[in-house]
Amino acid sequence: MSGDERGDETNGDEGRRVGRRSRALKIVGLTLAGSLVLAAAAAGWAYWRLNDNIKSVDINSALGDNRPAKATPSPTASASASAEELPTEALNILVLGSDSRSGAENQALGGGDSGGARSDTAMVVHLDAGRSEATVVSIPRDTLVTRPSCPLEDGGNTAVAYGAMFNSAYAVGGPVCAVKTVESLTDVRMDHYVEIDFAGFAKLVDALGGVTVTTEEDIDDEDSHLTLDAGTHRLDGEQALALARTRHGIGDGSDLGRIELQQQLVKALLEQISSAGLLTDPAQLYRVADAVTGSLTTDTGLDSLTELTRLGRSLQGLSADAVKTVTMPVVPAPSDSNRVVADEPEAGELWESLR
Repeated sequence: MSGDERGDETNGDEGRRVGRRSRALKIVGLTLAGSLVLAAAAAGWAYWRLNDNIKSVDINSALGDNRPAKATPSPTASASASAEELPTEALNILVLGSDSRSGAENQALGGGDSGGARSDTAMVVHLDAGRSEATVVSIPRDTLVTRPSCPLEDGGNTAVAYGAMFNSAYAVGGPVCAVKTVESLTDVRMDHYVEIDFAGFAKLVDALGGVTVTTEEDIDDEDSHLTLDAGTHRLDGEQALALARTRHGIGDGSDLGRIELQQQLVKALLEQISSAGLLTDPAQLYRVADAVTGSLTTDTGLDSLTELTRLGRSLQGLSADAVKTVTMPVVPAPSDSNRVVADEPEAGELWESLR
């Protein structure tokens, strides 16, 4: 064989190898492109799903301007953080846990029949201007208040009620009346409203892999169907919900004992969220986000995944240790020893500190 012939053969082999490499690169490129398209489609679907989950109520339009003033920006916060990184004003959020009676899941978890809902848990969450500290104030649902006249969806209004149970506001006028009643009681502007129902709370705990709490006494409550020995326990969603609703199985059976358990749960959930590594586990992050948004009702200022994400990012530097939990100071009501009223001036001083 001549040198030219060997050269032609070598060139042919190299050409075939280059061709195979080219086809392989094309296949890899097409595979990567397809993967990116699928990933983008999945991400788009996930965003749409989570965003579509959120229900909202236009509380600002319903209540108008006759409300407590909004918090003013803090000069200290403005000087220490850029406006793009952290907000410069304090924020107050009314968080309600409702015993919604709609849907099979809520009924199975103790929501009762399909005839409405009550605000089973009420907390005012105060975030400081730099988002480095927070105060969570629980309002006992048995508190007797003056329930103001509230606008209704049909254009009418509820009547003013004196000596009404605090949680009746939600029952007669929904989120709008709950916010108006809290603002009337506290003279503190509720910048946002967040509500989660029975099923959503249980799903959130399960999505986080459970929550660890320590009880100082045995619990045996037939109403919440919870039996626990004193000690440390890892609770699933249904058990955590039962603990949040437990009342008759601890202490004197009052709502104040239940609030202590709820505040323990808040701290435990914050610690669990901090340690869950959600940012490194997209699958679990999606499960948590789906659990939260699927049973969430907010005001229109928080009714998108973008707004909720922005709020969440502003809280990245907030540790569970920097969250203070307190209960509005109360005393037994003169008219009914089974009810309470705000203990003044202590209650007023507490609310003043959140303005």
